[in-house]
Amino acid sequence: MEVITVNKNLPVERLANAANDAKSAKSKVHFSSNTHFIHSNTIEASYEHLEKDCIIPVFSKDNECTISHVEFIETAYEVAEHMFMGESLSYPAVRVSHPIKGRIPAAVSKPANQLLEHEKTIYYERMAFVMEIPNLKFRVGTNDLALTIGGVRAYNQENLYNRKSEEKFKVFIGFQNKVCCNLCISTDGFKSELKARTSQELGTGIFDMIKAFKAEKFMETLIKMPQTNISEAQFAQLIGRMRMYSLMPAQMKEDIPKLLLTDNQISTVVRDYYADPNFKRNEDGSLSIWNLYNLLTESNKSSYIDTFLDRSVNALSLASHLSDAISNNQYSWYLN
Repeated sequence: MEVITVNKNLPVERLANAANDAKSAKSKVHFSSNTHFIHSNTIEASYEHLEKDCIIPVFSKDNECTISHVEFIETAYEVAEHMFMGESLSYPAVRVSHPIKGRIPAAVSKPANQLLEHEKTIYYERMAFVMEIPNLKFRVGTNDLALTIGGVRAYNQENLYNRKSEEKFKVFIGFQNKVCCNLCISTDGFKSELKARTSQELGTGIFDMIKAFKAEKFMETLIKMPQTNISEAQFAQLIGRMRMYSLMPAQMKEDIPKLLLTDNQISTVVRDYYADPNFKRNEDGSLSIWNLYNLLTESNKSSYIDTFLDRSVNALSLASHLSDAISNNQYSWYLN
């Protein structure tokens, strides 16, 4: 197993030059065909499409530009490249959803079906990307996991009808399961709301997030998961309690580990318990916590982009809670 170390000697001031290095970054950024980290209603997008074909939304009161999807990707790429000097980054995989369509003024009176390509405008309200550092990997059971960095941008969380203000981003560093592309994300490798007015501030926030990531501790948590099993009866109990959770009164949830998966996603977990080629149940109906965790993260691929990372983190929290409860013979509402 290769030990992951972060270059802690990188001065934060270098991030201020990230935007100025954008041209050199573009020549290094290529794009992966492996975009199966999320499904839902997303489509694959290329860097060139985002850069050349998409307009950049502005704050309407002062016409100031937002930080574009392209600038977000470039900034994250620059920070990762500097912090992991000497390591190669794989091509970022990008997925987008909720296209916002428009047209140029010259085509204002044309019917939609008669618009020419150059008369159309578009940008995507939501965007997610991931990029791997493939040489920094380790194994859990029979699965290889690679260190992965990525982020989410959702314009629907901004007030674009006002003056320019801090913009919101979600960023993470974790691992991607090479068997199924499931993302493994922990709380210390995730910022659910990184606010920034400029790409420099955004870069500093990404830098701080990567620096705070406790990779070795997270790897230990994942490595222990295949060593703990739940029985078929415990799995049935777990599914029943998961379905109860969303309908419980708020005060009853206070002492119960939070669950963010939807009923449809819980149904997917049950389906895959029987049918998933990589993580289905054993012959006696038992299931390792590692396999359960991957059933949870697999079902999360149906989430919309803006809720995807939060549910990924929640899946780890739930799996860790169950693992600790079983290993230490402790009470868990989900199992008892």
